[in-house]
Amino acid sequence: MRAIEIAQAGGPEVLREVQRPQPQPQPGEVLLAVQASGVNRPDVLQRKGLYPPPAGVSDLPGLEVAGTVVGGAAADLAAAGLSIGDAVCALLAGGGYAERCAAPVAQCLPLPRGLSMVEAAALPETFFTVWQNVFEIARLQAGETLLVQGGTSGIGVTATLLAKALGARVIATAGSDDKCAACLAVGADHAINYRTQDFADEALRLTGGKGVDVVLDMVAGDYVAREVQCLATDGRLAIIAVQGGTKSAIDSGLVLRKRLAITGSTLRPRALAYKARLAQGLRERVWPLLESGRVRPLIHRVFPAAEASAAHALMESGAHVGKIVLQW
Repeated sequence: MRAIEIAQAGGPEVLREVQRPQPQPQPGEVLLAVQASGVNRPDVLQRKGLYPPPAGVSDLPGLEVAGTVVGGAAADLAAAGLSIGDAVCALLAGGGYAERCAAPVAQCLPLPRGLSMVEAAALPETFFTVWQNVFEIARLQAGETLLVQGGTSGIGVTATLLAKALGARVIATAGSDDKCAACLAVGADHAINYRTQDFADEALRLTGGKGVDVVLDMVAGDYVAREVQCLATDGRLAIIAVQGGTKSAIDSGLVLRKRLAITGSTLRPRALAYKARLAQGLRERVWPLLESGRVRPLIHRVFPAAEASAAHALMESGAHVGKIVLQW
């Protein structure tokens, strides 16, 4: 099969197309014929040598795919309600940049009616991550306000789409006026240009001094102190990446007085049973929103799989709004 491997740690140019043996699904897995693979920032970190795959996982990058079921034990297929030929999208721990991949059957979800393979490939990584952090951990409720850092990223767009569809108010941050306009076009109620405005001051102003109920943070670093400032009483801060650094100095007194909860999480190494529970929540709460058209993934650009290096270069440039996808 064709696959895209990381020749060595480095820039986008280290990605290369190779021939690899077809993976063999293990118990609890199905074999997928991949039609599209989502590109995500963890793939970039893995390429740079900063985010190695868990033990026993394929060294190929790729955390989400869409394709058709072409193999797997009959008992595993039956337990998941799947058949050979079914169209699915799947969350992976690795191995998605290939024409074939083995996927845990519990992390496969049916292709939402009305969506293409490319659109479906853009779902699992961001939708699992947002569902876990914003709704399961931070417990965002209808009527509350969510502050999304990096509102034009794949995660940021997904968080805005889901929060709005489920009745929350959204304030998004972005690094230019054009990107702020893109956040508003996606559905955010307000957008803050963090290069020209202090997002904490502006979030407090937009909420009449109350503060936001939940912050989804991919930056960390010195953002955390300002997020503590602009969180409302009983607010929740969900940190999912540390693009701004791992060190933060915060006013612990504010954390106490406001009764704040600060959480962090990584999804890739979590147990299969945990991811299966997230998949069930998505199927019950989010898949109807996708199939009704109330939520639709935003695709920025599709690249042929052989141009994975260009896809990574685009992601690192920060010029994209929404998802980048490879097509096989």
